[in-house]
Amino acid sequence: MKLRRRLAAHLRLGQRGERMAARLLQNLGLEILCRNVVGPHGELDIIARDGDVLCFVEVKARQQHSFARPIDAVTKEKQRHIIATARRYLRHLGRPQIVSRFDVVELIYEGHTVIDARYWPGAFEPD
Repeated sequence: MKLRRRLAAHLRLGQRGERMAARLLQNLGLEILCRNVVGPHGELDIIARDGDVLCFVEVKARQQHSFARPIDAVTKEKQRHIIATARRYLRHLGRPQIVSRFDVVELIYEGHTVIDARYWPGAFEPD
């Protein structure tokens, strides 16, 4: 018999948020290339293509009762980790000549229902 551990509530919310963010991006015309790319510096939640632009998308989901906007959790330190992981991903691809950007999708939930969803294309840039 195989036992599965139940994920913590914040991890379940994160997974639900990433699925919702992927649907939101697809509805906006982006093509989802991959999700949850892990590197030594962190994880890229979603990699998508918006026309000729490669988008590294960070997803932040919070319950309504949180005190700050989800995007506020994408600190300068978090941005550095995302940028480092994206650069490593591009090196793995052979450094293609492609324009890229760093986006954020923020989702606010009330229970299991999204009550606010915002997409921030170009939310931050490499230093």
